[in-house]
Amino acid sequence: MRVITGIARGRRLSAPEGLDVRPTTDKVKEGIFSAVQFETEGTYVLDLFAGSGQMGIEALSRGAERAVFVDSSHRAVRCINENLRNTGFERKSEVVSRDSYDYIKLTRNKFDIIILDPPYRRNHIDNILPFAVEKLNDGGLVICEYESEAGELNYPECLRLRKTYHYGKINVSIFCKDVSEVEE
Repeated sequence: MRVITGIARGRRLSAPEGLDVRPTTDKVKEGIFSAVQFETEGTYVLDLFAGSGQMGIEALSRGAERAVFVDSSHRAVRCINENLRNTGFERKSEVVSRDSYDYIKLTRNKFDIIILDPPYRRNHIDNILPFAVEKLNDGGLVICEYESEAGELNYPECLRLRKTYHYGKINVSIFCKDVSEVEE
């Protein structure tokens, strides 16, 4: 596992050990960031269910201004901190050891990009999207990675499905939050 491009290109990343961890493959990660390559510069990114932190780190390497990494596993938090040290992104990051649902419900922060890569087979994305959209800036993106068997995602009306990409047993859907119309 490595950083694909940007200022930390080629840096190796570690992943927490255990059967409950499923790092995004380089092929899928490259596909995701190719799809949003012109939209990461200067953004505020939230990497929920962060695991190794590789998705938020990739965004930072590609020009994101700041990233918050959230995971409830102490092993994952240690791994994220190690990967941030190895890539030099500690000062652009915040690592939160907390349940992702609690964090998204309680944070006052608003993000430009939210990355959701939760454990599979638990309908996490359908359950967390309504909370995530409240913390997303207008025009912001939600990137969801999930198992193909899950079928279509249920998502709030204010999100527009930009595209779903298929990588064998993995799907990635990218949503954009509609810009609120201000009444004059």
